[in-house]
Amino acid sequence: MTVGPLDQSAGYLLKRAATALRTAMDAALRPLDLTVPQYSCLEVLSQRPGLSNAELARAVFVTRQSMNLVLRGLQDRGLVTRPATAPQGRALPSTLTPAGRAQLHAASGLVREVQDRMLAPFSEAGRERLVHDLAACADALTPEE
Repeated sequence: MTVGPLDQSAGYLLKRAATALRTAMDAALRPLDLTVPQYSCLEVLSQRPGLSNAELARAVFVTRQSMNLVLRGLQDRGLVTRPATAPQGRALPSTLTPAGRAQLHAASGLVREVQDRMLAPFSEAGRERLVHDLAACADALTPEE
């Protein structure tokens, strides 16, 4: 048994939308010399400062090894700071620098434009419904802890 026509498959269309969003975000962030994972890391740190590498990796949907590279790149550019030694345990909590907050501000505006373009076909109620429905899809496939 197959899933049926791809243009009517929710999973296929969701992946198509995610790929189109990623492509548009990559293009929008390129002038700032940011990748989507770097932008996502800045955004998450602005809302939840002090996260460890492992916590950031989970929040940004990358591996811990990839997050190490993302953080190192952001740190080398002066956008993120981490202590040389862990205050407790092994985790090195990361925080945005003033330059990181400024870069995030510029990047957030560009990402907001992409999101607005993606959601333009929807009414306000339609946008709220889409967000609700996407969260329900993710929740339905997320294992309980």
